[in-house]
Amino acid sequence: MLNMLKELCRLNGVSGDEDEVLYGILDRVRAIPQRQEGEITALYKGDPLRNLIFLKRGKKSTGTKLMLCAHMDEVGIIVTHITDEGFLKFDFVGGVDRRVAIGKPVVIGEKKVPGVIGLKAIHLVEREEEKKVPKTQSLYIDIGVKDRAAAEALVELGDCGAFICEPEEFGDGLFKARAIDDRIGCAIMLKLMEEELPLDVVFAFTAQEEVGTRGAFGAAFSVTPEVALVLETTTAADLPGVEEHRRVCAPGRGPVISYMDGSTIYDRELFENLRRLAEEHRIPWQTKEYIAGGNDARTVQRTKAGVRVAAMSAAVRCLHAPASVGSIADFENMLQLTRLFLREMAEQLEEE
Repeated sequence: MLNMLKELCRLNGVSGDEDEVLYGILDRVRAIPQRQEGEITALYKGDPLRNLIFLKRGKKSTGTKLMLCAHMDEVGIIVTHITDEGFLKFDFVGGVDRRVAIGKPVVIGEKKVPGVIGLKAIHLVEREEEKKVPKTQSLYIDIGVKDRAAAEALVELGDCGAFICEPEEFGDGLFKARAIDDRIGCAIMLKLMEEELPLDVVFAFTAQEEVGTRGAFGAAFSVTPEVALVLETTTAADLPGVEEHRRVCAPGRGPVISYMDGSTIYDRELFENLRRLAEEHRIPWQTKEYIAGGNDARTVQRTKAGVRVAAMSAAVRCLHAPASVGSIADFENMLQLTRLFLREMAEQLEEE
């Protein structure tokens, strides 16, 4: 699965511009042999919001009662203005911390134009400015051209840009890449789609999560599942200078099973089932020790008459940054725990 994750993290998919990821996933799904592993049906192969939704038949026929969900998109930038000197002004797409963006390389648009995020030179900064985080309007992107005309030949207003970071393993079983959020969820779902499943499962690869969980609304409304498991990442704050009670979670301590976050109170029975399965099968697990954040579950849960939701996440340091860090063991344990969850759901969800 790690090689699959690396491939997915190399694809650019800023919210609203996910097509490179969408087609990468679609190619992988098309390559899955449809014999004893079960038939795969494209329910909505790129719906109006550009979600990818598939139904894979399992040993037990349950229809669309169970949905797994992971988002394809990532945070990035969008071009809003081109200066006379050929610099690009921009805004962030999704929740990017401006402190980590300065000096970072990006690629912009279909042409993958390289650029660097810049700021006023340090020797020109006033003493009071040094104490403040620069505002977005004070940043620019240098694409190495001499004037507006040269820039306009390469970039258009509204073009999206993604950070550059080559995925790699490092340290003691850790993995560094851009867009681990949420390509790890996508990788787990693709891996499961290659396997024989104990029941029918809907796989929803959603769009525009980073700008308000927009794709998940259309996906859940179309599918109308009874139960949904969101496969995600969540902020790890096990870093120097952070008080212990605010460290949220940590890479290497197992999948994060959430009972509540800033947007969702999760189904208690599903939470307990995941926790019990982890303990019975000696899979390390943790929960969030600080209530914050949110994901597609908040939208899925509120669809139509309501959906029972659970979330399982990888603890990731430097989330929404040009480079994030997670534990390879956590990724594999998420996959294993999801398999166990599907097996249990097969026993509980009976065909109507």
